[in-house]
Amino acid sequence: MRIETRRSALWSAVSILLAFAPPAHAQGYPAKEITAVCPFAAGTGADITVRYFSAKLSEVLGKPVIVLNKAGATGNIASETVAKAKPDGYTISITPASSTMAAAPYLYKKLPFDPIKDFTPVTTLASLPFVLIVDAKKPIHSVADLVKHLKGRDGGFYGGSNNTGIVAAELFKDATKIDVKRVAYKNIADSVNDMINGHTDFTFTDATWVVEQAKAGRIRAIAVTSAKRSAVLPDVPTLAEAGYPGIELTPWWGVFLPAGTPQPIVDKLASSFERIVAMPETTEFLTKFANEPFPGTPDTLRDLLAREIKRWGELVALAKIEPQ
Repeated sequence: MRIETRRSALWSAVSILLAFAPPAHAQGYPAKEITAVCPFAAGTGADITVRYFSAKLSEVLGKPVIVLNKAGATGNIASETVAKAKPDGYTISITPASSTMAAAPYLYKKLPFDPIKDFTPVTTLASLPFVLIVDAKKPIHSVADLVKHLKGRDGGFYGGSNNTGIVAAELFKDATKIDVKRVAYKNIADSVNDMINGHTDFTFTDATWVVEQAKAGRIRAIAVTSAKRSAVLPDVPTLAEAGYPGIELTPWWGVFLPAGTPQPIVDKLASSFERIVAMPETTEFLTKFANEPFPGTPDTLRDLLAREIKRWGELVALAKIEPQ
């Protein structure tokens, strides 16, 4: 009886220790480098953002975070890469999710991933406006100038290199009743080069990339898609101020893992990114590129994605975009 009593006491003690011990998945994570998949090419606004958060995540976790650029198909290739990765926390998606996750189902007849079923949400990071830009050499200084220019030519062309930009351009096309045709590009740099060479008339792209290019005099920003003006681009009106109130888009960034990733790993990454978003240098970085901090949790991101998928469906239908 004494032996059985001792065994019972021993197992009770072990059970108590196990109950308060950290989950096994979180204890040794991360034990090696993490790969952060970027959906767009090196040097783009998306790449700048992914590299910043990857570097900070490396500092917080004490392990290298390597950026892997998987450009193409307006983010679908990168999303598929993460969806099919091993759910062990070593492959993460840092992505402009309102575009690559929420809008994508309506722009393609068949996606190689399901934005709900194939991913585990981690957190939101930032929000930003998109910007309507033109060639700085042309005498187009406002949305009214662009509309006049396009009507004078009975139409024109715009560069499309990302889902948000395509939807914004198609909404603009519908609002102005001008026949503008889309020219597809793999990245914004190629799109802008063609615009500067006279092959297209305008494009919509993220503010992160625009700020430095506008300062360099290569492009001119004539409107933002957000509800209010950007603090970094204070002289650039909103599309609503320019007479087109129906085109209000404020894209946002999120972090995702492959579906099935253990919850302790999800929680560790979520808390790590929460620390990063709260850093003063992160606010400084985001503000410099016309972004705003947008902290979140796995639950708030899950709810946001569900709402945004519904909203982007409505926007794509309004823009009369046929899925490719």
